[in-house]
Amino acid sequence: MATDVRLKESLPLLTERLVDTYAEVNSISHLGHCPLPNYEAVIAATEDLKEVLYPGYSRRDGLHLGNVTYHTGDLIDRLHDRLTVQIARAACHEAGKNVPCTPQQKADFEALGQAKAVAFLEQLPELRHILALDVEAAYRGDPACKSLDEVIFCYPGLEAVTVYRLAHLLNDLKVPLIPRMMTEWAHRRTGIDIHPGAEIGRHFFIDHGTGAVIGETTEIGDHVKLYQGVTLGALSFPTDEEGNLVRGQKRHPTIEDRVVIYANATILGGETVIGHDAVIGSSIWVTHSVPPHTVVTLEKPKLRMRESAVAPEPG
Repeated sequence: MATDVRLKESLPLLTERLVDTYAEVNSISHLGHCPLPNYEAVIAATEDLKEVLYPGYSRRDGLHLGNVTYHTGDLIDRLHDRLTVQIARAACHEAGKNVPCTPQQKADFEALGQAKAVAFLEQLPELRHILALDVEAAYRGDPACKSLDEVIFCYPGLEAVTVYRLAHLLNDLKVPLIPRMMTEWAHRRTGIDIHPGAEIGRHFFIDHGTGAVIGETTEIGDHVKLYQGVTLGALSFPTDEEGNLVRGQKRHPTIEDRVVIYANATILGGETVIGHDAVIGSSIWVTHSVPPHTVVTLEKPKLRMRESAVAPEPG
């Protein structure tokens, strides 16, 4: 590598200038505080959780009823330890500790992390029953699908929903940061953006999926099917007297049971309710409630066909 030593001599000064900004712009620095959750550890835990939920489909093959107990027990033990540490870190950060924890504070947060980790892991057996219905929804909802195995191996919608359901359990346990880390990781992998605060019922399917967005306060009933590009979003963002966003209000729509929403439809607003058994057509913009058993479509567009000005050359 050809290096101009004179240019490299300027790097210490550059380093000093950069470090000066760490104090000047401290809103994007995290120095001298309790450690934040570790991204790699959170994602590794998410991968372990997927293996627990779908044994035999992921990193370990050759599993059977004779050895799966040992394998699952090893994963659960590792998840307990990993989640305890990461949840403790997230809780410490949320508590606003601007200096490293004392030994007693660290022990208190680790005890809280362990309690929440165990409460989360206790819900995994029931979650498998719920995910089995999501897999069935994908198989029944897509005539191109040949088997349940194909859904688990290949469907990004199932991966996004799986990670969402895990993150939602943590969100319900008031675990900060980690649920969003998980769902944003799934968002990058699948193109499907589901906030962990959303409430989604059983037998849920997102077909194709890319570009789908489900906001924080969305409520979705059972047997709902979405297609790619659907947005369940906020109509507006109310502000307080000082111009700050008002948080904690319902901003996103409610979708009742057995609704189908086709590609690129946009449904906005916390007061918007799509009644049960309704169908929302493609590329629709909805900001008002829709009664049950209603089909909402655009008027049929008119095609315009005209003869080309220049005839194509033969051959």
